[in-house]
Amino acid sequence: MRFAGFPRVRLGYFPTPLDEMRNLSNVLGGPRLFVKRDDRTGLAFGGNKVRKLEFLMGEALEMGADIVVTTGGVQSNHARQTSAAARKLGLDVVLVLRGREPEMYKGNLLLDSILGAEVRFFDVEDIDRAAREVGSELEASGRRPYVIPLGGSNPTGCLGYVVAALEIVSQMEERGINFDHVLVANGSAGTQAGLALGFKALESGVKVIGISVSKKEDPLKEQVIDLGNRTAEKLGIGTRLSPEDVVIYDDYIGEGYAIPTEECVEAIKLVARTEGLLLDPVYTGKAMAGLVDLVRKGAFGRNENLLFVHTGGTPGLFAEEGIFDERRGPSPGRGGR
Repeated sequence: MRFAGFPRVRLGYFPTPLDEMRNLSNVLGGPRLFVKRDDRTGLAFGGNKVRKLEFLMGEALEMGADIVVTTGGVQSNHARQTSAAARKLGLDVVLVLRGREPEMYKGNLLLDSILGAEVRFFDVEDIDRAAREVGSELEASGRRPYVIPLGGSNPTGCLGYVVAALEIVSQMEERGINFDHVLVANGSAGTQAGLALGFKALESGVKVIGISVSKKEDPLKEQVIDLGNRTAEKLGIGTRLSPEDVVIYDDYIGEGYAIPTEECVEAIKLVARTEGLLLDPVYTGKAMAGLVDLVRKGAFGRNENLLFVHTGGTPGLFAEEGIFDERRGPSPGRGGR
């Protein structure tokens, strides 16, 4: 696979660490667990979106953009990282966020404000359409906007996680480890699509498991396959994803997107207290809740190797501090992506 022909700007610190979680493995009684620390990509508290933004922002600069528009929930990790990337590259940024403006800015939204992003709130279902309309408005006023879809999940953004698959395979070879499974939170399909395509193209034998945080299994699986195959076309490779390549569990969503479950809160505490590792209440907390449950149900062999991708999002902890007060139950979430 060749990436030299695609515009790219360096925004993150790669390769990210790959650590073993021995204490957690012991507590759960196997399998052998590892974590890919994509929370340590470096840009504005890090996270998985930095990989996508290296290609997305490269394309924006090549197209002569002077302002970037993107979208997400009120506590969007993608919006925060896009704001930081835009500022680093000298571009303006408009965030089109789904939901109502809160009385107090916390977590990612506070960081958006510090970064100087223009934030607009829309109480609509089709937030990508709202972002495109904002882009059209800016263009009509003489600006040169580059509009990034929800989660940065298009073929350009997915290139970042095809590269991540190459990075993981290289780390496997360096350390003499063969991963049987890679498990990741799935919100907008792009991270799982890029990883699944990369691992299959490399004939690595690694199976990617997605833990959905918002959508039911069947439509999300279709989205991963479609996005992965459009990315393959962009790369000019013959590899294609089929339904057998995409494993998704939708059992851990709970009441809905960005609404923490009790299992999510307990998983965050478990990993913090065994590994000193902080997860977030929207994505990685629910993904870890899925991992813990699947291990306890015997879904993985005791001697298998499983890699958990930490996609970041820890600023979201500071928007949901009440859920960790053991005198209270989980509180409604405020929205991310």
